Amino acid sequence: MSSATSGSPRIDDALVARLRDDLTTSGFTVTEVSELLGPLAGAALAREQTLPARRVALAVDSPVATLVRLFTLGDPVDVAEVERALPTLRVSGAVALGLVAEEGDAVVARVDVRPYAADDRSWWVASDLAELATGRPVLDDHVLGVGGASTTLAAWTVRNPVRRALDIGTGSGVQALHLGEHAESITVTDLSARALAFARFNALLNEVTWDVRQGSMLDPIAGERFDLVVSNPPFVITPRSGEIPLFEYRDGGRAGDAVVADLVRGLGEHLEPGGVAQLLGNWEIPAGTTWTERVSSWLDGTGLDAWVVQREVQDPAEYAETWARDGGHHPGTADFDAMYAAWLDDFASRDVESIGFGIITLHRPAVEREPFLDLMDVRTPVATPMGEAVRVGLEARVWLAEHSDDEVLDRVWSAPQDVTEERHTRPGSADPSVIVARQGGGLGRVIPLTTVTAAYLSVADGELTPRQAVGAIAGILDLDAAEVEREVVTFIRDAAKDGLLV
Repeated sequence: MSSATSGSPRIDDALVARLRDDLTTSGFTVTEVSELLGPLAGAALAREQTLPARRVALAVDSPVATLVRLFTLGDPVDVAEVERALPTLRVSGAVALGLVAEEGDAVVARVDVRPYAADDRSWWVASDLAELATGRPVLDDHVLGVGGASTTLAAWTVRNPVRRALDIGTGSGVQALHLGEHAESITVTDLSARALAFARFNALLNEVTWDVRQGSMLDPIAGERFDLVVSNPPFVITPRSGEIPLFEYRDGGRAGDAVVADLVRGLGEHLEPGGVAQLLGNWEIPAGTTWTERVSSWLDGTGLDAWVVQREVQDPAEYAETWARDGGHHPGTADFDAMYAAWLDDFASRDVESIGFGIITLHRPAVEREPFLDLMDVRTPVATPMGEAVRVGLEARVWLAEHSDDEVLDRVWSAPQDVTEERHTRPGSADPSVIVARQGGGLGRVIPLTTVTAAYLSVADGELTPRQAVGAIAGILDLDAAEVEREVVTFIRDAAKDGLLV
């Protein structure tokens, strides 16, 4: 395990260019690392168990194995091995960049450098060494690399081409790397000077350009507007007590869920008409209330469309356990127990019964109208990535908000190929007792069907308008045409918003 203290990478164009060339030549990619480790060691490493990966890497003499031992596992590595893995940068160049330190005949990492791939693109991301590499809890100014929250946000982000994009709380710059694929200009902000040092380094390493600004949340972009805003903010609900270390990457310095609430309330003035903001968040659910009441109160008066998907709910004990472990503390220790108790006391002081986690998508209407609010609880598996489904769903919701029922009835709709119908019949019964439409992709929605809506869905083939179909359905089922029309319109509005009708 590394004994070097953590540092920040330094900017040197020539040396970073050599590092980039060496990482490329060494084949330090996600694919090569995965092939080196294999499924067993790779899965163990994802669970923060290093032994299988260490055994594999020690048994292989290759630049990739050397770089994994050095930067991922935090092991001391012989100088000669590092020189072979970084033949143009050399150990001296890596020391000059603040990436490693020499300890006798060995080299130890001072930062984590690892490959990252998504959206058919590959990058490298430098960040602070993880607890699995250092063997000790992380420091309060720890800068995260690629984590579960960052990949979740990236997977849900709409990837329409935009002129100006903003990443609030950029950390090491993971979201900004993704934005580079579809944004003409990118602004990144963070309160942490160390985080911005990593962001600048990663931009240079990956040959991209960002407008980097230091400041809290929305402060650095006062008076400016963007077409797309993304944020993995410091959303963790942390007691304001001395029992719990305050980590810059997760703690926003506010009580309860105020960080996310204030961000939601303030984003509207920074979105261009038609602009979109997407962020992760936690929200408290006090006893006697619902998560929808909590989150909807944040949107009052903002004038923004909002589509919020709750993906997880934890009770206060589960939440405390999750985040006490996150900083590198372990159950059974005095520190862990003290933090656990502080979280329980904090939630009890506000009568919090549970805590929700989800993805918030905001949209500034381009025309004057009543904004829509759609709050969904979806804790089942969804498509990966979700960005395209979110794009389709957002465009559908905007269209539905801006068009009347008559326009819905006069538009031709069809069910995509991933939508299937299921009929469940009790033994001996001639007619189904349950009919549902099931979505294979996207949110994987399942919508109960009535005889009327099942009949409409069966003819939603892209040729008939609902108005044309309603008359035939009413006649066949001997029902009032106006009632059938209302039922069909309600069904279309529900199904179309999530892509079960297009």
